Amino acid sequence: MSGRRLPARDSGAGWVVVFAAMVGLAMGLSPLPFYTAGMFAPELQKAFGWSFAALMGAITVQSLVVMATGPMAGFAVDRFGARRVAQVSLLLFGLTFMSLSLSDGTLWIYYGQWVLMSVVGAGTLTATWMHAVNGWFDRHRGLAIGVASTGTGITGFLVKPLAAWLIGDFGWRWAFVAIGALPIVIGFPVVSLLFRERGERRGSGEEESPIMESGLALREALRDRRFWIMTFAFLLIAFALTAPTPNLENILRTRHFALAEIGAITAGFGLSVIAGRVIGGWLLDRFWAPGCALVILAMPATGSFMMAQPQLDTTHAVLSVIALGLGAGFEFDLLAYLIARYFGRRNYGTIYGCFYTVIALGGGLGPVVYGWAFDTMGRYDPALMAGVGCLVAGGFSLLLMGRYPVWRVAAAT
Repeated sequence: MSGRRLPARDSGAGWVVVFAAMVGLAMGLSPLPFYTAGMFAPELQKAFGWSFAALMGAITVQSLVVMATGPMAGFAVDRFGARRVAQVSLLLFGLTFMSLSLSDGTLWIYYGQWVLMSVVGAGTLTATWMHAVNGWFDRHRGLAIGVASTGTGITGFLVKPLAAWLIGDFGWRWAFVAIGALPIVIGFPVVSLLFRERGERRGSGEEESPIMESGLALREALRDRRFWIMTFAFLLIAFALTAPTPNLENILRTRHFALAEIGAITAGFGLSVIAGRVIGGWLLDRFWAPGCALVILAMPATGSFMMAQPQLDTTHAVLSVIALGLGAGFEFDLLAYLIARYFGRRNYGTIYGCFYTVIALGGGLGPVVYGWAFDTMGRYDPALMAGVGCLVAGGFSLLLMGRYPVWRVAAAT
C-alpha cells in the first residue's frame, strides 16, 4: 500500500477512464452480436438452410443466459475489480465470437457457442464499466455515465457497414474472425492502458490506498422498498423501450411507407440513442433523477402514441423514431445513476447485475409481445398503446423513490 493521495473526483484522469469504458463497452457482448446478427443471418441461412426464426433464436439464447450471468459478473467485479474482469472477458468474448466462423451446420452447436459467448462475455456488460466510472465522479457523474454509454451507439452506427464490407469481400467466416478480433486488438489494449478504478495504481491491479466504499450490501438492498420500486419500474420501461426497436420497420410498413422511406425514417434512430445518453446524463447531474426520468420518458411515450395513430405522416414518423431513440438511450444512464445514488457503491456491481436481469427479462418479452400482436391482429397499435401505459406507469413509480440517501464519506478519499 502506498500513502499517495488519490486522484480528485471529476478530474481529467476520470475522463480518460470514461473514454476507456466507452471503447470497452463498444467492443463487448451487448452491441457486437446484436448489431451483426442480422448481417450474418442471410449468409448462414444460405450456407446451412436454417430458418430466420432459428437464427434469431440465438439472440433469445443470449438474453436468457445473461439473465443468469449478469449478477455473477457483477459479483466478480465487486470481488476482483472491474479492470481484471474486463480484461479477461474481452479476450474470451473475442475468441468465442471468432469461433462462430467454424460453424458446420449443426444448430445446437451454434446455440452452444452463443451460450459460451454469453457466459464469458458477461464481464463486458454495462455493470463493469459503470462500476469504475461512478467512482471517479460526483458532480458530473450523470454526464460521465452518458458519455461512456455511447459506446453501444457508436458500435451500432459503424459495425453494420463494416460487417457488410467484410462479408462481401472476404466471406462470412472471415467476417466472424475479423469482428471477433476487435475486442482483442482494440478493446483489450485500451482497457489495459487506460481503464482503472480510482483506488487502483495505473498498470496494476493494486490499490494505492484503501477505499471503504459506502452503500448497501445486496441483502440490505433486497430489504429496501426502493429496490422493488425500481424492479417494477424498469421491467415496464425495458419492455416499452425495447419492444419497438426490432419492429420499427414493420410498424412503418403497416402504415404504408415504401421501403426507401422506411430506411430514411429509421436512419436517425442510432444517433438519437447516442444523443439520449449524453443529454440524459447531463440532465441527471442537474435535476432529481426520478423527476428527470418522468419528463424524459414522456418523449418515447409520445412517440409510441403517435405511431399508434391510424394516420401517420412522414414528419410524425421521424419524430416518433427520434423520441423512441432518445428514451432508449436514456434507460441505462438512468439505471446506472439511480443505483449509485440510492444503494451506494459497496456492492454496486452485484446490484447492477440483478437489475440487468430485470432489463433482460423486460427487453426479451417486449419484441415477442409486439410480434404476437401483429401476428394475431395484423396491427401494432394495441401493443404500442400498452407501451405508452408501461412508460407512464414506470415513470410515475420512480417518483416513490424519495430523496437521495446521504452516504458517509469513504475513507482515504
